Amino acid sequence: MIILIHKDHQLHTPMYFFLGHLSFVDMCYSSVIVPQLLAVLLEHGTAISQARCAAQFFLFTFFASIDCYLLAIMAYDRYVAVCQPLLYVTIMTERARWGLVAGAYIAGFSSAFVRTVTAFTLSFCGNNEINFIFCDLPPLLKLTCGESFTQEVVIIVFAIFVMPACILVILVSYLFIIVAIMQIRSAGGRAKTFSTCASHLMAVSLFFGTLIFMYLRDNSGKSSEEDRVVSVLYTVVTPMLNPLIYSLRNKEVKAAVRKALSRSKASGKP
Repeated sequence: MIILIHKDHQLHTPMYFFLGHLSFVDMCYSSVIVPQLLAVLLEHGTAISQARCAAQFFLFTFFASIDCYLLAIMAYDRYVAVCQPLLYVTIMTERARWGLVAGAYIAGFSSAFVRTVTAFTLSFCGNNEINFIFCDLPPLLKLTCGESFTQEVVIIVFAIFVMPACILVILVSYLFIIVAIMQIRSAGGRAKTFSTCASHLMAVSLFFGTLIFMYLRDNSGKSSEEDRVVSVLYTVVTPMLNPLIYSLRNKEVKAAVRKALSRSKASGKP
């Protein structure tokens, strides 16, 4: 997806600019988790130092936070494209795009840094065995002992600025989009307009659906096996599916793929 967006000039638009960054972040996001996940599965558990665990937690939180912000930015981009089409080019300038992406990276770094420092200043006791496939917050909190109320409040407050805030931006953006679509008289026009948002909606549903199930549900009666399955979904499966969702449901991407394949076939001929 990144190569296609870089090579094909028809994909040099704000939507694909954000999609390129989302693809890059998804790649980094999975790369933080997959090696550890494979080691745990192959060796039925593996030792990890506290420093390495902290680094993994920071990177995972960093890229997951950016993912949330980018999906929210892409929802805002669709809102401007559908609700203010005549102002789209003037609003989504190159400077504005880079500003939004830079803001996502800075906000992701700040959130990850504060949450990591706060989480690893907690007192850990017992056998320090994480019953999980990587260093995530819920299994880490199970190892704490002593007073941890202040740290947990800080973690929750910074978490609110990521997932719930991004979900709110997405919901508000799509509320305005739905209102704008309903005002289109022709059914064909409504379907065409909605199709520009369908891929993003699928990506949002997959990513936030699994995150909400993991982090915002009731802690009582949680199954560790269930949590591990869900964690594989949002750390491995969802990032892998995002490029497929955007390529299979998008005419411009499919056209760019066909063009790239025809070029490669032509260059391979003697």
